[in-house]
Amino acid sequence: SQVKSGRYCGRVFSAVELAHVRELLSLQPALNRVGLSRRICQDLGWRNAGGQLKEMSCRVALLRMQKEGLIQLPKPLCKNGNGQARPLLTPTSEDRKAVLERVSALEPLGFGKVQPGADSRLWNELIQRHHYLGYCPLSGAQMRYLVWSADGRLLAALGLGASAWQIKPREQYIGWDDSQRRRGLHLIVNQARFLILPWVRSPGLASRILAGMIQPLKADWGLRYGYQPVLLESFVETPRFAGTSYKAANWIFAGQTQGRGKLEKQHQQACSIKQIWLYPIHPHFRNILCA
Repeated sequence: SQVKSGRYCGRVFSAVELAHVRELLSLQPALNRVGLSRRICQDLGWRNAGGQLKEMSCRVALLRMQKEGLIQLPKPLCKNGNGQARPLLTPTSEDRKAVLERVSALEPLGFGKVQPGADSRLWNELIQRHHYLGYCPLSGAQMRYLVWSADGRLLAALGLGASAWQIKPREQYIGWDDSQRRRGLHLIVNQARFLILPWVRSPGLASRILAGMIQPLKADWGLRYGYQPVLLESFVETPRFAGTSYKAANWIFAGQTQGRGKLEKQHQQACSIKQIWLYPIHPHFRNILCA
């Protein structure tokens, strides 16, 4: 059947490119999903502003293509309901001794950049076991952190990745047009996961982490990708959460989503309503994004 073009993860795949993806799957069935995404990015020149292959975005795009019946991916070793790899849970992510001290007794907080190997497996497990959304790969450019107390106790996990493609309240707050948004979207980073671990009950810790992560993120993002983001965004599901910690950390409430999700095509509510919170990292973020 004829393959039509389609947009996935902010990139329009032409009919020829989609046919190339299907050809790769048929000619090289031994490629796993990681190898396949790397090969596709190389063949199609899909890179971020720093010149690195957008492999995570490609993997998310491939999952959506499969969901729409365009392709059939090789099976993962283990999977959750979305067909994505699910971390195996081990004792390392189980509950630890309760942390009940005030924030001042835990400071200075340590923001440990997640490294490949044990760090990465621990982060994945913590999110899968303790976060209400569970684990799924972050899309696009990304950074993950484990947050530690001054005396080495694990407190929280953070995950930041590619921003949402289009959200009306955010675009109104920035004041940019469609072409400016397409050019500058990589300068916005989405806080996709924020988990205070269930054994940690320290009032004010969440807002302290939100404020404290800004400087490490700027430095680490610049080192990894060669540029610094100018605006952060986060989506807080209501009524599950009130967004109090974001307000306390001086984030800006920009409005609410319409509950359509990324893939909803019928203009109907398909998922929960979420508050939109923004945090300008650069004082002239509007000038930069609208340049």
